[in-house]
Amino acid sequence: MSRILIVEDEPRLSQLVADYLQHARYDTEQTDSAQTAMALARDGGFDAILLDLMLPDGDGMDVCKSIRQHSQVPILMITARVDEVDRLLGLELGADDYICKPFSPREVVARVKAVLRRANPQPVEEAQPPLVLDGDRFEARIAGQSIALTAIEFALLNTLARHPGRIWSRDQLMDEIYNDHRVVSDRTIDSHIRKLRKKLTEHSPDAHDWIGSVYGVGYRLETP
Repeated sequence: MSRILIVEDEPRLSQLVADYLQHARYDTEQTDSAQTAMALARDGGFDAILLDLMLPDGDGMDVCKSIRQHSQVPILMITARVDEVDRLLGLELGADDYICKPFSPREVVARVKAVLRRANPQPVEEAQPPLVLDGDRFEARIAGQSIALTAIEFALLNTLARHPGRIWSRDQLMDEIYNDHRVVSDRTIDSHIRKLRKKLTEHSPDAHDWIGSVYGVGYRLETP
């Protein structure tokens, strides 16, 4: 559970924000003192700090500057100052966001969630291609599973995979896979395609039909 430090000298407002954050499953701690805030921040353990700029014993700008000397914890400044100079100064001192009073507690919760996402980005898994071909081993890999192919089957699949979705006629496939220009019948190509399709489908997690037939025209690779 993320911990949020609320530094606010208006008790009712501080409690209102705390209630909303707790409802959103955040743990909160409250103080109305600049000195206490700096001490708590030094001790660490907070994932974000909501910092009012006008405090009884100090200025929030100084608190922010002090915290930034030893911590990069996300800081959201809360203030009634709407002057652009104050806004820019707050950001230059290292604040991650700036919330002007009056505000909606829901907005504060949304801003907190946003800065936490930016501070702790989730790793993005690199998308793996659905079909990987290994020419050295005459293998295809689907979802990490290896499929052994004959040289002809691999050549057929490699040709189809060069342009997924493109329709290849039987004559075009024969020209691609038989470099010696031997005479081969359409039925031979069809037989190799059937065997190749069977292997690919059997090894696909969802039994995907990788090779589509276009009646009277030819074949194409159907990616998921």
